[in-house]
Amino acid sequence: MATSQKDSGDQVSVPALEVRDLTKRFKNVVALDGVSFEVRPHEVVGLIGENGAGKSTLLKILTGIYQPDAGQVLRNGDVVSFRTARDSAKAGVGMVHQEQSLVTSVSVAENILLGAEGAAIRGGFYNWRRLHRDAQQQLDRISSPISPSTVVDQLSFPERQMVELAKALHVEEESSSAPVIILDEPTSVLEGADLETLFDQIDRLRKIASVIFVSHRLDEVLRVSDRVYVLKDGRTVGEMNAADADLETLHTLMVGRASSAEFYREDLQRSVAGNPVVLEVQGLTRRGSFEDVSFQVRRGEVFGIAGVVGSGREELSRVLFGAEAQDGGRIVVDGEAVSFRSPVAAVRAGLGYVPAERRIEGIAEGMSVEDNVFLADPGPVSAGPILLRRKAKALAKEWIARLRVRTPDERANISNLSGGNQQKVVLAKWLISPKLRVLILDHPTRGLDVGAKEDVYNFIREQCAAGLAVVLLGDSLEETISLSHNIIVMRDGRVAQRFTADPGSKPLPVDLVEQMV
Repeated sequence: MATSQKDSGDQVSVPALEVRDLTKRFKNVVALDGVSFEVRPHEVVGLIGENGAGKSTLLKILTGIYQPDAGQVLRNGDVVSFRTARDSAKAGVGMVHQEQSLVTSVSVAENILLGAEGAAIRGGFYNWRRLHRDAQQQLDRISSPISPSTVVDQLSFPERQMVELAKALHVEEESSSAPVIILDEPTSVLEGADLETLFDQIDRLRKIASVIFVSHRLDEVLRVSDRVYVLKDGRTVGEMNAADADLETLHTLMVGRASSAEFYREDLQRSVAGNPVVLEVQGLTRRGSFEDVSFQVRRGEVFGIAGVVGSGREELSRVLFGAEAQDGGRIVVDGEAVSFRSPVAAVRAGLGYVPAERRIEGIAEGMSVEDNVFLADPGPVSAGPILLRRKAKALAKEWIARLRVRTPDERANISNLSGGNQQKVVLAKWLISPKLRVLILDHPTRGLDVGAKEDVYNFIREQCAAGLAVVLLGDSLEETISLSHNIIVMRDGRVAQRFTADPGSKPLPVDLVEQMV
């Protein structure tokens, strides 16, 4: 763990970025209540807290999206005012967003320099040679092999994240100071080698920048950070050296209680032997993604699918939901062969899907929490084509309470909720449907804090006990192993190995890793 930077007088140097007594209100909700925080030159500072603790609001103030109602922001000891995202960039503050902000239909170079093309654009036209050269300089700083001419939609998620990082680093070109880079949940969908690559990038970053590392994966926060700040209910409730902290202490500060002894609630896992098969996949194939995949999922079962990015598991989950077409094989639901040409057909057959990219595919931004809850199946609150608004309000409030969604009320704009609370609304959207037989979960706890994860794990156990079948692409190997009854490991588009995962005889993460790579 790197030590904090000090000047020649052995006094802590002027912070690269500091906030003092920051306060932000939204109507009757206090999002930040006197928060103070600093990051020193060439330091990695971890920032943690439950969903709704104020992290997103703080980051939006630091990047000029929101303005505080009270308090100060200082850059290198000078008070600054970020009225726009451009102001923040000019001060050398860049951000790698949890929900990627790239324009996927244009090139890597265009994304890296978007809005800051400088001499690479004249009279509304690109000087492509200059644009690619300037973008290549940023890619070289993080040792990325990605070509600046590549169209972003051809890149994997981890590769896009590298482009986001190069884009964030470009703020240094607009500031005379070393940049401050904010990494917002950068590890949320990364595993294995991709995680190690990111950690290597953070080690490189600290040499040229200061870093704010925001994550719900507390072990990773301790691994990469020099110091850690904890937010709860809009206040700073803890600040400590990472070397002096442990997982239990951070958990207790975040949620106000110690973690459960059975975090994944393995004690609630029940045998599904003899239960009827709800979903059967026979030789399923999608050319270029996966081939000859077969498995069964029984009523009440959590069926885990493990694999690295590019193994084919994400594409498999999308084919099961009708979001991508199959080229061969069969899907059988409740004994009946089906062919899903669209997600609508899958929903009618009783399948639901929680995507990894919730902001793009999971929610309807600009609509209320209540309206999002009933997007997939308004039947429970409708009389024919007429929505029964009073009934909808009551049922939405019930699910908000059951999933502990932090929102002012059910009519709040879902865009204003934290990422983790949006994810809970996506879960509620499917769970309210009486038609639901199989729920496909692609990184369901991505962006959720440890307390919210416990709520989701309890809820998965509860729903499985009621007969729901779950196909799980876990956020970590530990999550997949602990929640699942059976697991397949995919590698290069094929099933590499199968594991049973009964309580007391579950495979180890290393057992899965050996088959994944």
